[in-house]
Amino acid sequence: MKKFLILFTCLIPFAGICQDNLKLWYKQPAKVWTDALPLGNGRLGAMVFGRVKQELIQLNEATLWSGGPVRTNVNPDAYANLLLAREALFKDEDYAKAYNYAKNMQGYYSESYLPLGDLTITQDLKDTVPTAYYRDLNIRNAISTTRYTINGVTYTRQVIISAPSQVIVIHFTASKAGQLNFKLGAASLLKHSMVMLPGNQLAMKGKAPAHADPNYVDSANPITYDVTGCKGMRFQLQIKAVSKDGKISADTTGVNVKNATEATIFLSAATSFNGFDRCPVSEGKDESKIAGDYMKKASAQSWPTLLAAHYADYRHFFNRVSFKLATPADNSNASLPTDERLVAYTSGVKDPDLETLYFQYGRYLLISSSRTKGVPANLQGIWNKELRPPWSSNYTTNINTQMNYWPAEVANLSEMHVPLIDFIKNVAVTGRRTAKEFYHAKGWVLHHNSDIWALTNPVGDKGKGDPTWANWTMGSPWMSQHLWWHYQYTKDKKYLREVAYPLMKGAAQFCEDWLVPDKDGYLVTAPSVSPENAFFDDKGKKASVSIATTMDMSIIRDLFANVIAAANELGDDKAFRDTIIAKQAKLYPFHIGKKGNLQEWYKDWEDPEPHHRHVSHLFGLFPGNQISPVNTPELTAAAKKTLELRGDEGTGWSLAWKINFWARLLDGNHSYKMIKDLLRATAVSGTKYSGGGGSYINLFDAHPPFQIDGNFGGVSGMAEMLLQSQNNEINMLPALPDAWATGEISGLKARGNFEVSMRWKDMKLTSASVLAVVGGKCTIRTGAPIKVAGVTAGSKRTANGYVTTFNTQKGARYKISSII
Repeated sequence: MKKFLILFTCLIPFAGICQDNLKLWYKQPAKVWTDALPLGNGRLGAMVFGRVKQELIQLNEATLWSGGPVRTNVNPDAYANLLLAREALFKDEDYAKAYNYAKNMQGYYSESYLPLGDLTITQDLKDTVPTAYYRDLNIRNAISTTRYTINGVTYTRQVIISAPSQVIVIHFTASKAGQLNFKLGAASLLKHSMVMLPGNQLAMKGKAPAHADPNYVDSANPITYDVTGCKGMRFQLQIKAVSKDGKISADTTGVNVKNATEATIFLSAATSFNGFDRCPVSEGKDESKIAGDYMKKASAQSWPTLLAAHYADYRHFFNRVSFKLATPADNSNASLPTDERLVAYTSGVKDPDLETLYFQYGRYLLISSSRTKGVPANLQGIWNKELRPPWSSNYTTNINTQMNYWPAEVANLSEMHVPLIDFIKNVAVTGRRTAKEFYHAKGWVLHHNSDIWALTNPVGDKGKGDPTWANWTMGSPWMSQHLWWHYQYTKDKKYLREVAYPLMKGAAQFCEDWLVPDKDGYLVTAPSVSPENAFFDDKGKKASVSIATTMDMSIIRDLFANVIAAANELGDDKAFRDTIIAKQAKLYPFHIGKKGNLQEWYKDWEDPEPHHRHVSHLFGLFPGNQISPVNTPELTAAAKKTLELRGDEGTGWSLAWKINFWARLLDGNHSYKMIKDLLRATAVSGTKYSGGGGSYINLFDAHPPFQIDGNFGGVSGMAEMLLQSQNNEINMLPALPDAWATGEISGLKARGNFEVSMRWKDMKLTSASVLAVVGGKCTIRTGAPIKVAGVTAGSKRTANGYVTTFNTQKGARYKISSII
């Protein structure tokens, strides 16, 4: 057995575990986009390639999308086709006919998230082969460094994206005086022009397309521009260089810096986007003034001043959580460059520090991509280089958008959850129109795709989409789960009363009208799909549209339970609460199939693709809480069987979801296996739905292609292994794997607004602390009995560990120790 060296000497108990080596680093520049390193402040994004002679920094701005405000009443025939689809399902059991009617219920495709452009730094060098090269991304400080030596001169480029200053800053130095000679240039895939601004500043002004077809649509004219209408926002990028000793000049081809020892480059960008429901042309913001004001203020500050403000802002969020695992004495893998390290890990080398780095990298990415009001992280966070990105880089709400925010609360980044909540407010507005126009229903509805304009109709260009995904209707109840989570973690009753509950109620009102009785009197959904999956019906025909899929019913059951709980918390709206209680009792229940698995469909049908990447029917296990080993052992066994039949392969986000599933099943070793699969090195390009998932060398999630949801789902899964709080209790170390036998974590959040820190050794909790941010009853489940200092609280033994309950005071921290 290998000996372990536990490096915890720098710890201050639960007040910030020493986190060294929180860097991704490489010995060579990025060759492709998924080698580059991401930076972001929630609004501006950059991918830094770290090249020598001609550096490339690919740029994004969170609000830069194609299109404009959504059209209304786009399919007046939708409701008639809904009635026909239901007749086909209930009367004829003709699933093919129902599928075709569903196609006739579709509206238009979503718009696409767009790249802003590229910044190039062309350096005048006598030699282009460095004698030393290094690039990194320090996620503790959110800064990227590129360093190389040529002809005895060491050149260093550091890049930050400042949230306080709202600019990208590049600091360039040479180790010998006057050796910096370079030219800054900019380009964009979008229509643009280069213009000069006063003070040797260069600006790139442009306009977004009126529409960009999804990348999966075969179109003769996929990108269209609008000259006179309300589609196609304006954008602007401003570039400025500052140097104490260098000479700076500029024209429309670029900004030149000559004979400098040190130079600071400022990039400021903005769009005319002024809200999901406003014309970005006639009612748009003044992008030139916004970018100019940011530039003027930032460029007047020194690099040390900008850096200090950036560090303070970023660390305020990042330093809340620390995570350390015991490492092997021969942990030589940790000293390798990240690309080599990932490959070695994939080959079987143990590297717990890489796993904790991945956890913190996911938190870094969420801080970097989710700080813009009403504009949550999309399929690629905020990083995209394509004019027609994969799946439009939009908001895909049948799993992907939600997965982005699974770790927001538990990983102590509640503020990063707010852009999603603001976005939900927007789609609730357009969703009310869609519910009424398409289905003659109350409340608000959201389908499979959305965008910055809060699109809510079923997509498909009025009949060209596949109902298997396009006609999924459960976006509003699933999004409502995040509204409730934010309350559970913050206990902000004002937010619950004014924001969350009205939106949750609207989603429940839609579900009330969407549900219809089946032949046995159960309330069911129809038409209904299990996202992107299919079945063989009673006649052996392949189909995908039916009634009452398990996912639909689980999501609605979750919403109804949360609405009831919210009404009880507020002590209000009793009549509506009672209506929902009555309807909840009539929902079509879970069924266990002939293989012992949880049934996915209304009937116990066979799967054409048994190892399908979606495991949507386990929503009740995670992110829901309807299935648990403590409360529903039979359903838990069926859920486990389902996962065994599905298998462990899948795309990146699918692997991440399975980490969470196995954690909820309290099987830490299987969760850990999925972590290793998620962290396997991949260079796969294109679309590969089975066996292709993993991580690129910059640790971006490989769907493939890149999707950021797997990164966030991975963080959530790791947190679920260490801490769960879904059933009015805090379960400490519920799914600890053997590979994490000794370690510690500080700063995780539990429902009830408790902040939790834990230490464990040899698979046993040794000590912990709970900070009661708002106070209230605290119930803790542990594997062994515990004692809580300063309170009288005995641990009661149950069939699933020990349960300890005690009352807490607001702001008090409670120290916990193991009795055994």
